[in-house]
Amino acid sequence: MKKKFLMVTAALSATSLALAGCSGGAGGGDSAGTITYWLWDANQLPAYQQCADDFHTANPDLTVKITQLGWDDYWSKLTNSMAAGNAPDVFTDHLAKYPDFLKTKQLVPLDDVKMGDYADGLADLWVGQDGTRYGVPKDWDTIALFYNKAMLADAGLTDADMADLTWNPEDGGTYEKVIAHLTVDENGKRGDEAGFDKKNVAVYGLGLANSGGGNGQAEWSYLTGTTGWTHTDKNPWGTHYNYDDERFQDTIAWWAGLIEKGYMPKLETTVGANMADTFGAGKSAINAHGSWMIGQYTGYEGIEVGIAPTPVGPSGKNASMFNGLADSVWAGTKNKEAAISWVEYLGSAACQDVVGEHAVVFPAIGSAAEKAKEAFAAKGVDIEPFLQHVTNGTTFLFPITDNAAKIDGIMKPTMDAVLSGQAPASSLTAANDQVNALFE
Repeated sequence: MKKKFLMVTAALSATSLALAGCSGGAGGGDSAGTITYWLWDANQLPAYQQCADDFHTANPDLTVKITQLGWDDYWSKLTNSMAAGNAPDVFTDHLAKYPDFLKTKQLVPLDDVKMGDYADGLADLWVGQDGTRYGVPKDWDTIALFYNKAMLADAGLTDADMADLTWNPEDGGTYEKVIAHLTVDENGKRGDEAGFDKKNVAVYGLGLANSGGGNGQAEWSYLTGTTGWTHTDKNPWGTHYNYDDERFQDTIAWWAGLIEKGYMPKLETTVGANMADTFGAGKSAINAHGSWMIGQYTGYEGIEVGIAPTPVGPSGKNASMFNGLADSVWAGTKNKEAAISWVEYLGSAACQDVVGEHAVVFPAIGSAAEKAKEAFAAKGVDIEPFLQHVTNGTTFLFPITDNAAKIDGIMKPTMDAVLSGQAPASSLTAANDQVNALFE
């Protein structure tokens, strides 16, 4: 199911955040006046530290203590700390995770929090099946293609070629042709030239982060999204997955075939590696990735980076998963009033303007997202390929369902097996049966 999301640009009026004082200790804090806050993105830490400092200035009795953890450590430690009763008062939440937190009653209802003028549809993502809101929107993201301009020029290709890519699961369209031509072996042979040695590749045409599990946000969903396939029967709160669909399996088979052809790294080589850094080291020519990575890709010294739209597929359009993060309050906090006030501030224009000016992500509030666009432009970065999905209505929603952790436990090893050549794409049918059994 596709849903059009439009930018809302009206500014949120300034909100007074003075508090009369709070009692009780913060969930993981040092004192009643400390609010603990966790996030996973190191690139966003400076912006949110400024927000925390500004919040403290407006509320001298309150201090926000921020902890930043890597993605994998973040979720394991958050889950364990909830079980141990010492989780952070406030934390950055994800659409794939919050349904499970609702099931275990770990989130505080936030219906009374003042909401900003967010991009259309963002606020609704965080309303549970009970009609209650459990997150305040902080940003949104889409997918595009980062590419090495020097490699493109050396291959005799142009920015116009990248801007007009097509794809299909039968022969890969012009997308596969470009990927093949940008792949170079240790002897300088390109992937589409006679004598190409796929066992000794110096530069891969397309980078690989991992198998994408069952969501494939930046890995493969921009391809499956152009075939008419959807993850679930409805979204949000679907109860039937479609991994047995021929359109999905054909797409994954094509994608995995790039590894066999030598155009994309083997899955085992990605363990412990960072795909963006591999691109920065000149080992891949194109990386499909999210808008939250713009700053990192454009920050590598000596590399001129281009950004192109995802390829147009069988539907006649291109596609991108649309995801939005939010901030949630842990149900076990002993400093609920202060925690909710911090969440309200995080969702206000006062904080989101700061985030936008740091040019890292697209904030949820339209006016702040415009500031981000201006800040990126000032750095010489054209982010239009990411915005086109929103303005053209080619987004589809990140799948929001129950049992996300269990689904990942089924789909990740299955997708890993397909990508590593240990199982055919047809094995996804059995995995689909296991996934749908969770909803019976």
